[in-house]
Amino acid sequence: MNGLFHLGDAMFLTRVFSPALLVFCAFVYSASAQAELEFRFYTGIQGASDSRVEGDDPDGAGKFNFNAGWKGDSLNRKPPYYGLALTWWREDDWGASLDFTHAKVYADDKTLRKSGFKVLEFSDGLNLLMLNALRRFPAVMPGYAPYVGAGAGLAIPHVEVQTSEGSRETFEYQAAGPAVQLMGGVSYPLSTHWAVFTDFRVSYSQNTVRLEGGGELRTNIVTNALNFGVGYRF
Repeated sequence: MNGLFHLGDAMFLTRVFSPALLVFCAFVYSASAQAELEFRFYTGIQGASDSRVEGDDPDGAGKFNFNAGWKGDSLNRKPPYYGLALTWWREDDWGASLDFTHAKVYADDKTLRKSGFKVLEFSDGLNLLMLNALRRFPAVMPGYAPYVGAGAGLAIPHVEVQTSEGSRETFEYQAAGPAVQLMGGVSYPLSTHWAVFTDFRVSYSQNTVRLEGGGELRTNIVTNALNFGVGYRF
């Protein structure tokens, strides 16, 4: 199910994101006064691979261990899959970006039926805060600039889990574990400041989350996405 974005959720995310943003900005400022900064927004088509779900919920299902099939449903549910990035490029075409991705995964009907879970999803979302290293290359065609990147960071899912009928539902943001990602794409300038881009990325996150009633759920999720976006260069 989709929940509303509460004040407590906003405060939690602000506490997590603000230090990362400050560190990134300090790094960019100290590295070069000639830095090329670019703000990017993107959306796209996102999916997820099956994964093992393990844990224990004394308030509901007890111990559990099963394979979950995940749906991305990236554009059909609100808010849709999207991402924001602040990118710094050096003159030698190496760069770094602070990247927030709002991915989302829902257990499919077969998984819910076999596991007995009433709710199992990270739909507000499986949020990833990443620091990426980037490399772009000379244009293979006039204007087109390919790039690749790799990053590491933190998974911050909105946990929505109810392990059985009548048990308490967990419904909150949590800092769940480390995450890594790989990406590759191409950008094309529309003007001095504006550009469009597309890329494909694969992300892996380890998610260990607390359940209401003292339980715990663990799952490692691989998401993949084909992104389309626009960037503004400062």
